[in-house]
Amino acid sequence: MNSIVRGIRFKVTDGEFRGAMRQLAGGVSVITAGRGDDISGMTVTSVASLAVDPPSLIVSINRASSSWPLLERYRAFGVNILKADQLAIAERFDGRNGLKGAARFSGAQWTQLASGVPLLRGALAAIDCEVEDIVERHSHALVIGRVLDLELSEPAAALAYWQGQYVALDKDEDAQKLADVSVPAPHVTRKR
Repeated sequence: MNSIVRGIRFKVTDGEFRGAMRQLAGGVSVITAGRGDDISGMTVTSVASLAVDPPSLIVSINRASSSWPLLERYRAFGVNILKADQLAIAERFDGRNGLKGAARFSGAQWTQLASGVPLLRGALAAIDCEVEDIVERHSHALVIGRVLDLELSEPAAALAYWQGQYVALDKDEDAQKLADVSVPAPHVTRKR
């Protein structure tokens, strides 16, 4: 689809697009790649399930990131879905503090499963994936990962990103708040 509609050319700026995407709340995950001391990772909100059979997911990765060459080389990655109390880990991996590579992993406990990528102990879910396919577009790549193994923690509040900041989502507390502001289901009248 081209950007000309009815003779008007639209140009969306980077800032406008980022502002629009900040309206979309997203779960916070740390993507990890590499093995041994050759490791890196990044904080993302772009993880989504793709299929249940076979278990697979998709993530958007910036190809300028330090994790990208490792993901391409080793053809495996970890998805670590963060708890609300793991904000410090999200900040270590979000790139704003200048930490790179293995330095981002200090201060937390890591393990490995089938692929050998680092997985965060105590994450809501730590998912071990092999790369099934990569679709490169513009500055990013859509990476399809086949789930090899995973570890789940006890349920806890999740870390999300919304309006340019990290927020906690707690099932027990927030379920009632959402119920209070939810749109009521439309009344359906059935014909007899």
